[in-house]
Amino acid sequence: MPRFEAFRALRYSADAPLDQVSAPPYDVLSEADLVDLAQRHPRNVVRIDVPRPEDDPQRYVRAARDLGTWTDEGTFVRDPQPSFTLYRMSFRTEDGTERTTVGVIGALEVVDVGAGGVLPHERTTPKDSTDRLDLTRATRANLSPVWGLSLTEGLTELLEAPGDTVGSFTDDAGVTHTVERVDDAGRVAAISAAVGSHPVLIADGHHRYSISRTYRDEQRMSEGPGPWDLTLTYVGELVESQLSIDAIHRLYRGIDADALLATLARSFDCAPAGPVLPTFASEVVARGALCLVHPDGSGTWLTPRPDAFVGVRALDGALLEHALADCDVEVAYQHGVGRVLDIVRGGAASAGVLIRPTSIDEIRRTAHEGLLMPPKSTFFTPKLRTGLVIRPLD
Repeated sequence: MPRFEAFRALRYSADAPLDQVSAPPYDVLSEADLVDLAQRHPRNVVRIDVPRPEDDPQRYVRAARDLGTWTDEGTFVRDPQPSFTLYRMSFRTEDGTERTTVGVIGALEVVDVGAGGVLPHERTTPKDSTDRLDLTRATRANLSPVWGLSLTEGLTELLEAPGDTVGSFTDDAGVTHTVERVDDAGRVAAISAAVGSHPVLIADGHHRYSISRTYRDEQRMSEGPGPWDLTLTYVGELVESQLSIDAIHRLYRGIDADALLATLARSFDCAPAGPVLPTFASEVVARGALCLVHPDGSGTWLTPRPDAFVGVRALDGALLEHALADCDVEVAYQHGVGRVLDIVRGGAASAGVLIRPTSIDEIRRTAHEGLLMPPKSTFFTPKLRTGLVIRPLD
């Protein structure tokens, strides 16, 4: 089972406005987002976590220099002793339900592929960029956490008691983020033992975890075992009450919408859906159907025919892969019905397909059976903020 350890966290100083200096994860930020965040505060974490411009070969050196300067000048402060960080998020779901979740940020062991203890839950898409690896090499720090799901029953109850509040703020989406430090030796030991007693499933951040493995191997060659044997990870319990999962819809290029529909009609019953509306995020669930989005903004319901998917897992991503196995198409992934509509109407994709979110039961089954879902099967919300906890690798 994986090690899960407390560490001396690097945090923004107590007087820093966390709503202005923290940021969403780097991989959900657009160019406009990066500009906005950098303008909000001269020491917003994106200046380190996403150094610009991309064509500047010195950007990682500059990020490392800024991290050092900000620490020397007191913008960042190191905890005096090892701690865990309780991370709570309070938010309203798309259907209006009020939710609060809690997880713990610590250092999770980096294990080899297939070694067990830390498990992937979906196939990853290839990435050519070495951005995260180069950034880690330069800064010698874990800047943003991997998101893990623990199979330990009762972990949520163990995390419910408050720690020492470090900070709390509400972001632009109305999500309240609260972080609390836990450094009591007894409670630290209990959390470490609980998380380390069962496997952890990687929910978000597969590439970050993979980069941690590469960096660990490099460092072991030159310096032996060290803090790089673990990586910054948020761990929550794999239960319904602690997860909010949205779908990641599909965008298709290389085929027009009519030809795509004709191919899908071999495996799905098709019916007109009228204009595609934001409410379709819940409508696909209620109908038990997918929805093809046409360039004019109209939709076609796609109801899977059981006889066409014998032996195929009941995941919309898997159904589409199976139905389009002999079709030469390019697929991309997009969260949000409105964004899919904008992209298809704008001509950047020939068509889109709205899918249903993956269920908690299917995620749990994946973990227990050691299976892998198709790429981009889950979109966990709300997103963890970067900058609330940094883990130096020294």
